[in-house]
Amino acid sequence: MIELDLLVLGDANPDLVLHGGDVTPAFGQAERMVDEATLTIGGSGGILACGAARLGLRTAFCGVVGDDLFGRFVREELMGHGVDIGGLVVQPGRPTGVTVVMSTPDDRAMLTASGTIGDLRADLIDLRLLHSARHVHVSSFFLQQGLAADLPELFQEIRARGGTVSLDPNWDPSGEWDGGLMRLLPRLDVFLPNAMEAMRMARISDLDEAIARLRAQTSTVVIKNGGSGAVGSSLGETVRVPGFPVQVRDATGAGDSFDAGFLATWLDGQSMEQSLAVGNACGALSTQAVGGTAGQPTMKEALAFVEGRSAP
Repeated sequence: MIELDLLVLGDANPDLVLHGGDVTPAFGQAERMVDEATLTIGGSGGILACGAARLGLRTAFCGVVGDDLFGRFVREELMGHGVDIGGLVVQPGRPTGVTVVMSTPDDRAMLTASGTIGDLRADLIDLRLLHSARHVHVSSFFLQQGLAADLPELFQEIRARGGTVSLDPNWDPSGEWDGGLMRLLPRLDVFLPNAMEAMRMARISDLDEAIARLRAQTSTVVIKNGGSGAVGSSLGETVRVPGFPVQVRDATGAGDSFDAGFLATWLDGQSMEQSLAVGNACGALSTQAVGGTAGQPTMKEALAFVEGRSAP
């Protein structure tokens, strides 16, 4: 019996977002002042899970944290956002990962101590949650070094029972842009890179050609392209939906909030165009607050924003 709409497999960790002032560090024992520092739930998977729960999806998260202060923070934040953490594994003796984000309205730089971020393996996944979810999403593929080898078999099992799967690769710190991902593409229902990631994986600098190359390998490709909006390609059709003009305060997690909005609408059987529009709305609204989750909308708020009535 299906009990969950979405199970997220991947990374959740604290983000310390430094915002305002001069956030560029300077060596030589120089001290620079920033306007604010916000400690919030981070990690692509953690932000997506919170966004999906906010939109009304029955959402659970499977990942690994340490038995430490940061691990307890992650547990409390996910629960506080309405996410089922029955699959969150606590690994004694291992430090929870953490990211420091230096954020400006135009760009971000991130420093991450990986800790437990890549510790998830197939044998740690709660089978009750896995079997009860109609959709499974994998976040930050290139950081999931313990899980990557198990994904082909895992995806095959999920799809064999009628479930669907999606994946967001996020950045590849190694710079190789594969790590087995290209072999996984035929097993995906939705692939969710941003424009830069798509071009690097397709090994071409033209976005349209990158979309075509990736689309030849998988069922549906959805490309996030910041303020320019998003592109979805599926079943021989390519749909482009423009973004929303907003004054960006902090773009941390905007792509993950987009993923939540797109998947919530797509799982509801809505059109590609509507799914992209809701994804764009969720991404845009998330940039109105510091951190990945403070600006995430409800579905009612996202739809109102799409229809141009109001912004929360």
